[in-house]
Order: sequence, then structure tokens, then C-alpha cells
Amino acid sequence: MTITAAADGSALGNPGPAGWAWYVDDSCWDAGGWKHATNNQGELKAVLELFRATAHLDEDLLVLCDSQYVINSVTKWMRGWKAKGWRKADGKPVLNLELLQEIDAALAGRRYRFEWVKGHANHPLNEAADARARAVSEAYQRGGPIPKGPGFVRAGTPAAPAAQTAPAVPAVGPAAGAASREPKPAVRRAVSAPPARAAHPELFSFDDAADPAAAHEVSLTLTAEQHARLTAHAARLGLTVEDALRTLI
Repeated sequence: MTITAAADGSALGNPGPAGWAWYVDDSCWDAGGWKHATNNQGELKAVLELFRATAHLDEDLLVLCDSQYVINSVTKWMRGWKAKGWRKADGKPVLNLELLQEIDAALAGRRYRFEWVKGHANHPLNEAADARARAVSEAYQRGGPIPKGPGFVRAGTPAAPAAQTAPAVPAVGPAAGAASREPKPAVRRAVSAPPARAAHPELFSFDDAADPAAAHEVSLTLTAEQHARLTAHAARLGLTVEDALRTLI
């Protein structure tokens, strides 16, 4: 059996607030990022975390990726870089060294294949990974909660155990290496639509007669997946999350 997953990265400003994501389906994906990193670091990190999340499975892995840099780095250039002490043909150090070394270690013993897909061309898996990576970069940009996924979860297959490594922020520069892990986010909360009036009529007992112009606030806890979808929807509209919700009223 072959696991098919898309991996993508996003960086606002490049470098800037950055995110990564891999995606199999709506119940099997993950995402994360940094306050400041490059798009290539996000792309590499997405691939690395995908291999880590599936390390406990004895199955082939098909990685859909819209980054030629990532595909060429892993499938063409990495062997030569290693032979030269992780230096390029011109003798300069390889960019994003730490991430590439971690990917190299994660590939050991794995059966995998990379396939290039055109970005922003309505490929469903690529679009889903891109939306989640961008949602993380936008969350870092505005200082909001970071949307995380459930990890690799499939019927009859438990999620892979998380690696116990210290969080760090990748440097950006000629020989920049990237972080191995980032901290788990806090529980996310967002404004959402109210429940039906019949279920909880007391929630809607507003004294509008006393103040017709009064504003009312309704809050609801969302799952990580719901939050990611809401953030991506708002981004597509070019609105804040709050304004995107108001368009539904």
C-alpha cells in the first residue's frame, strides 16, 4: 500500500512569518512554523515532518511537492553534497544544512518517491497543504494561535509518537539551518456562529429594547481542523477571521 501526501511551505515576505504542512486527508495532516523563516525552509520542514510522522509504518510513501528545489535537493544533489562534506560544487556551504541532514537521516530505510505538482493549480492535496501552511504563517504574522493538525491518524493506525527534541527558530542566511521541532500550541478559541435558539434560548435573551445598538459577542471552541479551514477561508476572502464570520450572518 502507498501513502500519498502533499507537502508545502509558506513564508510571508520570504523570509518572514513562515509555515509548513503535510496533508493526506482532512483527518490526517499536520502543520507548524516559525516567526521568521524562508519558504524553502517551510517546504523542507514539511517533507521532514511527513517522513517523521510515517516512520512507524512499513509502507511506500508518495510525496507530492510543488518545489523543484526540495525534490532536486533530496533526489539529485544531496548525495554529492554529502560526498563533499555538505558543500556545493563551488565549495560554498549548503543552504539549510540542518534540515537537509535531518531529512537525510529520516530517509534511511524508507521506500519513497517524489512527484512534482504545479502549485496553485487546483490540485486538491496540494491546495489543502498550501492552505494549512499559509494559515500558520498568517497566524504568526498576527500573533494568533497556531493551527495544528491531528498528525498521522488513520483507521486502525495510531499516530506516531512525537519526537522529544527542543524547539528552536531557524536562522536565515547563507548557511542557515532550520529548527527540528516547535512547541505545541495552546488550545485554540475563535468566535463562531451561535447554537440554535431552541437548544439554549437563554443565550439569546439580550435586552435589545434597552439598547438597540448594543453589540453581542458569541464564542465557541473550534477543533484544530475547523480553525485551519476558517483561517484559510478568511485568507481567500482577504478578510480577518472575525470579518469573514460576519459575512455568514
